[in-house]
Amino acid sequence: MLSQQNNQKRRAFINGAMHMTPLNLAVIPWGILAGSMAVEAGLSFSQSVSMSVMIFAGAAQLVTLGLLNSGAGYITIIISVFFITSQHLLYGLTMRPYVKNFSTAQRLSIGFLLTDELFAISAAKRQPLSFPYLFGAGFSFYIVWLITSLCGIAMANVITDLSKLHLDFSVVATLLAIVVPLTKKVSTICGVIFSLVMAIVLSRLSMSSAIVIAGVGGMFVSVIISRLLKEEK
Repeated sequence: MLSQQNNQKRRAFINGAMHMTPLNLAVIPWGILAGSMAVEAGLSFSQSVSMSVMIFAGAAQLVTLGLLNSGAGYITIIISVFFITSQHLLYGLTMRPYVKNFSTAQRLSIGFLLTDELFAISAAKRQPLSFPYLFGAGFSFYIVWLITSLCGIAMANVITDLSKLHLDFSVVATLLAIVVPLTKKVSTICGVIFSLVMAIVLSRLSMSSAIVIAGVGGMFVSVIISRLLKEEK
């Protein structure tokens, strides 16, 4: 009986890792870019590695490094990272029904591994998810992120100005791969369109918080339309 349970957990772990594979591949240029930017920002090898190990949030890491390069203060960096990663609060609330029966250690580990990509595959399944499945998906993504970040750190010392290779496009490609499969309801489509239009308009007006405002606004639009149309969850 115990052996059967262990086999089920092992299969769930492997399934999670396999389902994350497409996004693991898409994040490779992103990780390389983050590693190289850490070196360009003046961080030592150990600091660059520690940043990727402890701050498992690609967008937050890239923004932090960009702000460091521009000479921004710590308060500005903290506030910017808070708003950029605030969607994780919504992710946590959405996933709460699935993880409420997990142990504290399991919830904390999933919380650390929770990314846009992990949330996307969990939301797409729309069924109870086991801890081994979520951990397998999140851990495989974490390992790929660390390896590619290390590659970026090493390459930054050999190839100067990796940013000229436009690796940042992988960020757009990865997020598109996440958003498109989830854009099925009218409310979601309206939210995406609203965010897109607002981001363009506010950027033209040179607002530094254009992306954050557009994203939050899109979420509110989606919620309002979903309630007006009484869409099923």
